[in-house]
Amino acid sequence: MGAQQPGTRVLLAGATGLVGKHCLTRLLADDDISQVVALVRRPLEQTHPKLTVQVVDFDHLGDHVRAIEADAVLCCLGTTHRASGSPEAFAKVDHIYVAELARLALAQGVSRFVLVSTVGADPSSPVFYNRVKGRAEAAVSELPFKAVHLLRPSLLLGERPKPRPAEDWSKQLAPFWSLFAWGPFGHYRPVPAENVAAKMVELAKSDQEGVHIHYFKG
Repeated sequence: MGAQQPGTRVLLAGATGLVGKHCLTRLLADDDISQVVALVRRPLEQTHPKLTVQVVDFDHLGDHVRAIEADAVLCCLGTTHRASGSPEAFAKVDHIYVAELARLALAQGVSRFVLVSTVGADPSSPVFYNRVKGRAEAAVSELPFKAVHLLRPSLLLGERPKPRPAEDWSKQLAPFWSLFAWGPFGHYRPVPAENVAAKMVELAKSDQEGVHIHYFKG
């Protein structure tokens, strides 16, 4: 028998968020994943033989470049207007941090970058949230990775660590607008966060090349 092929090494940014938590659980349970490095602002309580937790200051991510060694990056970085406190602070997390992580990852030889974005992301959108997400997508897509995967879910369903009043209200209406989100509007259907995480982990192991946009239909 030949030597066993090493598994995929994954760097996960945003492991404490709604999608990121599901990604971490799936990565650690996946036998095809050999190593997981989680970039976090605060230590994680979770431990696992193949998990390395790297506490970083995202304002100075370049100081932690040695931690960015992987085959694929799963980027789940994101905040809200309410939590960030200002449009500038929101854009820093959802655009600037994402772009800097992608730049450093490419320099470290990472070949695949998987980013969770949002339906409607567009750098020229009149909607601020969609515009910031679109600029993050553009920053990543312009880099010469072997593969870039942009995931554009609609409203994410699941229990968040901290309440988001606007999203909680939207989730109350989710069953109703799902009735009308069919055909060309299917990708506006609310989607469970765990489905997005499952797709991200699948793409981390994919050999597909190029830039790809992925939508969800609930």
